[in-house]
Amino acid sequence: MEERIGFIGLGVMGHSMAHNLLKKFNGINIYSRTKQKAESLISEGATWYDSAAKVAENSDIVFTIVGYPKDVKEVYDAFLSVDIKGKLFVDMTTTEPSLEVEINKNLKEKGASFIDAPVSGGDKGAREGTLSIMAGGSKEDIERAYKYFEVMGKNIKHLGPVGAGQNTKMANQILISGTMIGLCESLVYAKKAGLDLNEVIATISKGAAGCWSLDNYGPRIVKGDFNPGFMIKHFVKDMKIALEESKKMGLDLKGLSLVEKLYEEMEKEGDGNLGTQALYNAIDRL
Repeated sequence: MEERIGFIGLGVMGHSMAHNLLKKFNGINIYSRTKQKAESLISEGATWYDSAAKVAENSDIVFTIVGYPKDVKEVYDAFLSVDIKGKLFVDMTTTEPSLEVEINKNLKEKGASFIDAPVSGGDKGAREGTLSIMAGGSKEDIERAYKYFEVMGKNIKHLGPVGAGQNTKMANQILISGTMIGLCESLVYAKKAGLDLNEVIATISKGAAGCWSLDNYGPRIVKGDFNPGFMIKHFVKDMKIALEESKKMGLDLKGLSLVEKLYEEMEKEGDGNLGTQALYNAIDRL
């Protein structure tokens, strides 16, 4: 018998991920704080429940991708209020590694299993089902979830016990922070030098500077498209987590601290809902 699938969190990433699961499998159970975000999925056959706990009650495997650590905690605390024995929960939010370890402990006490599996690849990767999935959990639980991961992503890695996925995502976000400031400063420089930005991107993307961010965000910057593939406010959240985890390890990551301050200033100025590529505008104004 097929497992009943639950999905909670239908934002920029979650909606597309849920859509891909719905296309592949026979129905999914969904919940989001804003029901309007679920309407198109409901019209395609998804079943709406009016709480996270009810999704858990009516599903065998539940995927979550919400906003902030407090949202993750709220959702998983709700799961503890119902019978979840034998169920598998997969958190794909980027959140605190220590929180995922705590959630795993709490779920185990209720007879449930847990994987932390944050993702990378932005809105494009979510739509196309090509996300990188960084999973932490037991071998058996990863194997149980794998056929679902294959629908949402193409680069699926089991990195260790619960918490390993989030620590890998922190390493990813630290790298992206430096990449984004380099990308935006590069294009601002090229603009001030009077160069054709499309030609610059086509040229340097084939050399040592080539990277995913240049290929995907560079053309958006040239078009003036600052809609979110990944929101600034969520990137600030991720960088703060990375900085806190770094402090626990005795690390002083000066580059990450600088980029976090730049993005935090943008968020304070009301740009938190723009895509991370909007850093270009902030640098261009300097």
